[in-house]
Amino acid sequence: MSDKVKFGPESLRLDAEKETKRICDGIRDYLLENKRKGAIIAMSGGIDSSVSGALAVRALGKDKVFGLHMPEKESSSETLPLSRLLANSLGIDSAVEEISPLLEACGCYRRRDDAIRLVYPEFGPGYKMKIVLPSVIDSDSFRIYSIIVQDPSGKQTKVRLSTEAYLGIVAATNFKQRTRKMMEYYHADRLNYAVIGTPNRLEYDQGFFVKLGDGSADFKPIAHLYKTQVYQLAEYLGVPEEIRKRPSTTDTYSLSQSQEEFYFSLPNSLMDLCLLGKNNGVPVNEVAAAVGISEEQLLRVYRDIEQKRKTTEYLHRQPVLFGKVPEITVH
Repeated sequence: MSDKVKFGPESLRLDAEKETKRICDGIRDYLLENKRKGAIIAMSGGIDSSVSGALAVRALGKDKVFGLHMPEKESSSETLPLSRLLANSLGIDSAVEEISPLLEACGCYRRRDDAIRLVYPEFGPGYKMKIVLPSVIDSDSFRIYSIIVQDPSGKQTKVRLSTEAYLGIVAATNFKQRTRKMMEYYHADRLNYAVIGTPNRLEYDQGFFVKLGDGSADFKPIAHLYKTQVYQLAEYLGVPEEIRKRPSTTDTYSLSQSQEEFYFSLPNSLMDLCLLGKNNGVPVNEVAAAVGISEEQLLRVYRDIEQKRKTTEYLHRQPVLFGKVPEITVH
């Protein structure tokens, strides 16, 4: 970062026109090199998939992008209407693949509920839930996930999760991302298309994705962009305002849940500044002032960033071979 420019939100400002052109050139080059005819975009009604889809249409044309809507019974009521709004806005063909029957068949809901009952035995039909993590800025103490359960009367109870229960819940709900990816590659194979990955830089850096689920893709056009910058491209590309105003959500659990309470320490715009400052060696006092927290709190965020990088490194790794295999060269 330049010493002449005060660190703050403007430090994340990009040239949307120039960046769009650069990404679109890359998309076209990828398809040409890999002999794919077009691209598949899974649309969640969120900002990241919307911008990724809009970039693909800008690069390839609307006739070479195919959209997928993949709701399940616990999806937000906003998800399908917003993803359809995007498809209509982009003018692309799309299909609805309701994945609840697949999730039922593999025991996604049953396995998750069994894990929940390890700490909340009453959980059953009519109950809703989400898992949450304490804020890192308030304390240096070890953070442990809790579950918030809402009974049929609407009463909510918060219970600390055991390691077994937490891992069981996450393992079961990961079926959702992996099932969607399976459906994306079915359509990609059918059409000879490439699959678009939609993580932004914060998610990619911090391992906020499922291995061989939403972490799997042929190319990831916005993984280098901070969330704040994704919103800048959304405005430039004309993503519908209803989508741009929608708060970021995991849309994974039956209770509404923000990404902040599930995984990140601060709202996305502030986490962007923390990550930008850390990545560029900006003095701690300048970053803390820009974010609006104390230097001690910022250092807690930095430690959390490093810890997440370490614990999720496995998600980024390619399969290991235990014998030497010559690289394949295409002539």
